[in-house]
Amino acid sequence: MSELPAWAALPAALLLIVAGLLAAIGAFGLLRLPDFFKRMHPPAMGSTLGAGCVLLASILVSSATAGRPVVHAVLITLFIVITAPVTAMLLARAALYRSERRARERKPNRRVE
Repeated sequence: MSELPAWAALPAALLLIVAGLLAAIGAFGLLRLPDFFKRMHPPAMGSTLGAGCVLLASILVSSATAGRPVVHAVLITLFIVITAPVTAMLLARAALYRSERRARERKPNRRVE
């Protein structure tokens, strides 16, 4: 196996560090914010951007090792970019529905005569 050139190793290492920081920020936001709707944004952004950084580093290292452009990871990136926001939106809708349902159950029924 050949040694990884510095022009690929340094940006890949930087991208991996940024991905770790984004994941840590997302986890901190998950722990720190008060309710579900505020908590779901930091992890979603951290995981999407962090995974993007990891995949870019993977593309860079794979391309440098193979000696040609390797873009297989672009398909993974597209899958993550498409599915992560949709999942977050569905979770938000489910939580909103549940909170509205609980609010309706707590209100007393008033009849207007």
